[in-house]
Amino acid sequence: MSGHSKWKTIKIKKGAADAKRGKVFTVHARLIAMAAKAGGDASMNASLRMALERARADNVPNANIERAVKKGTGEDKEGVSYEEATYEAFGPGGSAFLIDTITDNKNRALTNVRTMLGKNGGNMASAGSVSWKFSKKAFLLVDPKGKAADAAVVELTLIDCGADDLKNADEGKFEVYAAPEKLGEVKKAVEAAGFRVEKDELVWQAKEELKITELETARKIVNLVDVLDEDEDVVRVTTNVDFEESLLAQL
Repeated sequence: MSGHSKWKTIKIKKGAADAKRGKVFTVHARLIAMAAKAGGDASMNASLRMALERARADNVPNANIERAVKKGTGEDKEGVSYEEATYEAFGPGGSAFLIDTITDNKNRALTNVRTMLGKNGGNMASAGSVSWKFSKKAFLLVDPKGKAADAAVVELTLIDCGADDLKNADEGKFEVYAAPEKLGEVKKAVEAAGFRVEKDELVWQAKEELKITELETARKIVNLVDVLDEDEDVVRVTTNVDFEESLLAQL
């Protein structure tokens, strides 16, 4: 076990805000469009199938999903073409940031990210100067659903399912990390064990976390994450920070 999820409070706050402004739907639409470039038949396109499953789990309307698929396949002739880009940056307190975007205009995305960083205590980093601090991982949010009262038993079961790392999450749930190529395999094993997988995706995970003990620095980092996440082109913001437990309630 590597401790409690550092974003336990922040994720709840941001999740509600994202839902209100429709950001979740926008992100899913772009992820679907990107996946659909390889083909619009989900039975033949595993990436599209997973993107559709995640969108439906977040209650994205079917009309939005169908429109996104058509944009990706080119069936929608007026649709835009999306590209992926990841930007590296340093934030307040020496924190490291990876900013994943899906955009129809890389120049706009880069300019916006650079501007947001500059106005909020961060700065762009040269290629490779930040990314080496992170590894690509399969991520699953797992709810044991009371299948095992003993947390230690749950942990051992998840390790047997292929987990490389575990973190406690809210409400007795677990964040499970594994090798990226094992995402589907671990998900099947976890579900076969009787646990519910609430979310599964590929994410960045910091190789070593930076402990943040000063409240003002923590607030600046959270603010920068919020500002970046509000941008329409940004689909994920990852940092290497670990907030002191006593700070979480004040953020």
